[in-house]
Amino acid sequence: MSSQEFDGLVAVVTGGASGIGDSATRALQAKGAKVAVLDLNPANAATGAVQVQCDVADDASVQNAIDKVVAELGGIDVVINNAGIGAQGDVAANDDDEWHRVWDINVVGMVRVTRAALPYLRKSKHASVVNTCSIAATAGLPERVLYSATKGAILAMTRAMAADHLREGIRVNCVNPGTANTPWIGNLLSKAPDPEAERAALNARQPHGRLVEPDEVASAICYLASPLNASTSGVDLAVDGGMEALRLRPAE
Repeated sequence: MSSQEFDGLVAVVTGGASGIGDSATRALQAKGAKVAVLDLNPANAATGAVQVQCDVADDASVQNAIDKVVAELGGIDVVINNAGIGAQGDVAANDDDEWHRVWDINVVGMVRVTRAALPYLRKSKHASVVNTCSIAATAGLPERVLYSATKGAILAMTRAMAADHLREGIRVNCVNPGTANTPWIGNLLSKAPDPEAERAALNARQPHGRLVEPDEVASAICYLASPLNASTSGVDLAVDGGMEALRLRPAE
């Protein structure tokens, strides 16, 4: 596999200034892509990335951001829909406003970005969309009802988008990370009564015994987006240490 498989391609990464998005940005750059980071706070984006302020909850902001990318880089070949927020609690924990807010960012935000980029993707010979989904879409996790609902929607939406656009030459896939070692998880751990015990519990629930690293998710994103994998579409790729599929006996 060429280390420059994305040479000449333009990639957009939402939420690309931190966590999984930042790792994806750097991985795509290393493989030859020109990358535009769309983020509420893009100033911390990787060196060499085009920084574009964007709120995925605002359609005008999204359209303006996509227009800026095209004006500066000439088109769009790859969209990484990574921007999103978390939510905690059981089904009674969040009011209607919070349900609408999280849904608007996590689900409709991906719609807005893909919709705005679609005219340019249709012009690309190597068009690809990768959505950041989650283990929460395929496994029942405690205290994650709202978050899981949005990720389940992303999984279903990914497959429907793949069906709609495959014959236009646009591949759509998603990556399903397990609990990842990101700033958001770090923030949650810092608020726990016993952060170290909570981290140990999160490590233990993943069969390989640790949190997933953002770089590992970024590698999967690059695989799904790569022109070298043109027969891969409608796929949800788990990067979860075996959490979804494996049932190991307790360690002795």
